[in-house]
Amino acid sequence: MKRKICIVTGSRAEYGLMHCLMQEIREDPDLALQLIVTGMHLSPEFGLTYKAIEEDGFVINEKVEMLMSGDTPSAIAKSMGLGVIGFADALARLGPDIMVVLGDRYEIFAACAAALPARIPIAHLHGGETTQGVIDEAIRHAITKMAHLHFTATETYKKRVIQMGEHPTRVFCFGAPGLDAIGRLRLRERRAFEKSIGFELGAKNILITFHPVTLEAKVSGLHFGELLKALKRLNDTKLIFTKPNADTDGRIIITMINDFVKENGDRAIGVDSLGRLNYLSALKHVDMLVGNSSSGLTEAPSFKIPTVDIGDRQKGRVRAQTVIHCEAKRKDILAAINRGFSTKFRDSIKDAVNPYGGGGASRRIKNKLKNIGLGKNLLQKEFQDIGCTP
Repeated sequence: MKRKICIVTGSRAEYGLMHCLMQEIREDPDLALQLIVTGMHLSPEFGLTYKAIEEDGFVINEKVEMLMSGDTPSAIAKSMGLGVIGFADALARLGPDIMVVLGDRYEIFAACAAALPARIPIAHLHGGETTQGVIDEAIRHAITKMAHLHFTATETYKKRVIQMGEHPTRVFCFGAPGLDAIGRLRLRERRAFEKSIGFELGAKNILITFHPVTLEAKVSGLHFGELLKALKRLNDTKLIFTKPNADTDGRIIITMINDFVKENGDRAIGVDSLGRLNYLSALKHVDMLVGNSSSGLTEAPSFKIPTVDIGDRQKGRVRAQTVIHCEAKRKDILAAINRGFSTKFRDSIKDAVNPYGGGGASRRIKNKLKNIGLGKNLLQKEFQDIGCTP
């Protein structure tokens, strides 16, 4: 009988990071891929990105509707409650042998909360990381304690998961699976990329990916406003905005992007979702990534381009030498962008190494999911005490 591996995805970014792992599972004759989509994938406002998953040839086994119409704190909390109910039913129908989740979003927390009493082993990707400016920090660590297998992206993160009491024999550092797509996909050439998004690149180009800072009330709009003020000061620079996730205050940023693009249509475009292929193709052709997305720390270094990381959203994460950090102030942002464009800085990162690995993580993760023992021994977790006296 085939081992059933259930993947849960609630956002375009998460799907892009797990796409190659999903392919590995689907193509293994000893495994059966199950797929649950939820969250933004099912929202017209965020582009109904579940359709892109189907276009990639994947069969969606279950859809868990959980997004409320608002992005207030209470709406997010209610969405989590709806998610637990929906995942409980979906998992009961599918009966997976292992459920695989990635990261730190509230949709994933809901899935894990439903899997735990159902005695379904949880495999967690990208644990041990820190994002001190968002609620994701606490959610990620909570998922670590609910999970039974851990696949971290760096040795630093592996040590942190073990520090949280997880047994070393259950923690595997295989690198970031999202990097596998860079080597496997045939990325679009410049003209084809321009045609696909309906926008012509210029002599200098910036990709902007900015998400709300959910631990600081009512500052996301202020921070993003400072970024827009800095971008207005740039000359002869084309701007590609990707719109944010369904987080608290996300709609504020979306409105600001739409207004900016309307006023600067000759040099700016806003895209609901670039998709995996176009996002990586964008990184191939732009000169810089600006914002506060984790992709600036994980994927962008592989393209040897600068990342201007703004504010505290990614504070605490392992960084390549391609990353320039700055405060969410117009003057600091503009100075960081100018530094990123400088010949001196660009020369200094030509041989930069991506600390999140060089590929192959998806296959290693798949093989571990395939061969790990199931049953009582996997479900029962031993807390690993470090330096504690009984």
